[in-house]
Amino acid sequence: MSPQERIQQRRRYLMCRPDYFTVSYEINPWMNSTRATDTAKAVRQWQELHDTYLRLGHEVDLIEPIPGLDDMVYTANGGLVIDGVALGARFAVGERRGEERPFREWFAAHGFDVVEPVATQEGEGDLMLVGETILAGYGFRSQLDSHAEVADVFGREVVSLRLVDPSYYHLDTAVCVLDPVQGLGGVERANIAYLPSAFDERGQGELLERFPDAIRVPAADPASLELNAVSDGRNVVLSPPVTSLDAQLRERGYHPIHVDVSELHLGGGGIKCCTLTLRGGTS
Repeated sequence: MSPQERIQQRRRYLMCRPDYFTVSYEINPWMNSTRATDTAKAVRQWQELHDTYLRLGHEVDLIEPIPGLDDMVYTANGGLVIDGVALGARFAVGERRGEERPFREWFAAHGFDVVEPVATQEGEGDLMLVGETILAGYGFRSQLDSHAEVADVFGREVVSLRLVDPSYYHLDTAVCVLDPVQGLGGVERANIAYLPSAFDERGQGELLERFPDAIRVPAADPASLELNAVSDGRNVVLSPPVTSLDAQLRERGYHPIHVDVSELHLGGGGIKCCTLTLRGGTS
């Protein structure tokens, strides 16, 4: 497929400035509370990501950061928003539960129909819309029981995928949705890139069957959280350094754009973690 056949889609994102970013606790293997963090550097890197989205023609909404909620910058974990319905998050870890209400209140104030969850799930961290289907991760943060609730709220098929590598504790660290649905000869096909070793055997088989043309990333490649990336159907915003993923993206007609958010990696999050997709609702 040539680059001309990749179609950029204009998106609306929710982001949060990391004004209070630090690593004061450890809730994933990426975090080390004894290592100093540079909040000013995190803000500069975040600003470059924010400005990259604007340069690409996307709309960016902002939620105000709150002192003491160090991880609010990772807005993707705040919920899942589809067709104007916002299912809020219910965090597995106490350190992040204070974020739940501010995100739900923001959704309500901006025209979304808000659903307060019953089961534990961490928003787009573990819930990814691919075409008409929702891929749903579990094993570390989100409960398997939450998947039935997600299916009921959105009326869509939910595919459960068990994560087995603690370094890839959220689905969005191991899967990147490249475009929603690509029509080829009348056949609808979604494109993703993913790390097979992050999943159990059943999950690997499920992904291979559903996405036979997916980019499968070697286990040695994604140490930079490169799969924690954001695609608009043509442009793929991802973290450096350049790896084999870049070449595979270019071969398939995508345009990789590197933005360094290495300071935010210290909290276990990357570009996708900082980016919640808003579908529907009012501006």
